[in-house]
Amino acid sequence: MVTHKTSAWPLALIYVGLVFYASLYPFADWRYQGIVPWAYLTSPLPKYWTGFDVITNVLGYMPLGFLLTLSALRTGKTRYTVLISTLAAGVLSLLMESTQSYLPARVPSNVDLGLNVLGAWLGALMAWTLEKLGVLVRWNRFRDRWFVEDARGGLVLLALWPLALLFPATVPLGLGQVLERLEASLADVLLDTPFLDWLPVRDIELQPLVPAAEWICVMLGMLIPCLIGFCIIRAAGRRALFVLVMFALGMGVTALSAALSYGPEHAWAWFSLPVEAGLVTALALALLLMWVPRRASAALVLLALGIYLSVLNQAPASPYFAQTLATWEQGRFIRFNGLAQWLGWLWPYAAVVYVLIQVWGRESKN
Repeated sequence: MVTHKTSAWPLALIYVGLVFYASLYPFADWRYQGIVPWAYLTSPLPKYWTGFDVITNVLGYMPLGFLLTLSALRTGKTRYTVLISTLAAGVLSLLMESTQSYLPARVPSNVDLGLNVLGAWLGALMAWTLEKLGVLVRWNRFRDRWFVEDARGGLVLLALWPLALLFPATVPLGLGQVLERLEASLADVLLDTPFLDWLPVRDIELQPLVPAAEWICVMLGMLIPCLIGFCIIRAAGRRALFVLVMFALGMGVTALSAALSYGPEHAWAWFSLPVEAGLVTALALALLLMWVPRRASAALVLLALGIYLSVLNQAPASPYFAQTLATWEQGRFIRFNGLAQWLGWLWPYAAVVYVLIQVWGRESKN
């Protein structure tokens, strides 16, 4: 198998971060509770459990096992990959469950550990099976035809974009709206300290976006991932198909997020006139820019991100949005909102860093 840089490895590292967040949330009231961290290993099996807990513990570690095995296979290492990946995921689960002994809000469980290992093994076995069936070889050929050689970072960003859209946003496709929360968090940290006076204070309060500003945010929110794809996709015809796929993903995931937040009957309530106009404009611009060179695409991404983040961060969170966050952060999603939430905040800024690195890297080679 031809070896080259794989996107599976950075995705695996990101997923490990998700496991840390989901396992140790809410990161509060750490204390020694009078028991050794590994005592749960020999504890009796829990009397009460739900199908939701079983499914989430298995499914939660399947992607980790899959990505660890895939990253090894994609770099040419094929011996004992399933075993090593399962053991690595098992060690991580053991560490997380043991650390939960210091969190009163969390309960370590030997059953959770066993289900996590089972999920990691199933994920690793799935990746190994795909390799034996030749699926990975076909993916190599597909990637070589479609993407440039240094496409790993762009592919990771594009793979994370739909996950970032899962967390509810004030504006559809609005990622990176952190100004209001950042100000509140800094104020809480600096409370009762002399440094609170150093915190800049806005002259006017944030105002809700007018329809024209919402149109701009939706348009750029859909156009930016398309332009990132143009930075790594070779041919214009393939870029056109990519644009259609991204539009389907963006609209579908946004509808799914609305259905999870407000109920299935409100899945398309976000599809207002400014949103519709923004999507149509983004589609027209994306199709017009299909022939733009990679360097020009990178410059357009930076310009679009600057306007997008500037306009989006001038809007406050609406009361309905705050209520939705409470549902996500206190309901059944409490352990799994971390990935989508942090991705929704950080994805545009990671895109800025990625494009800058690409531009500087190309300039240094010239």
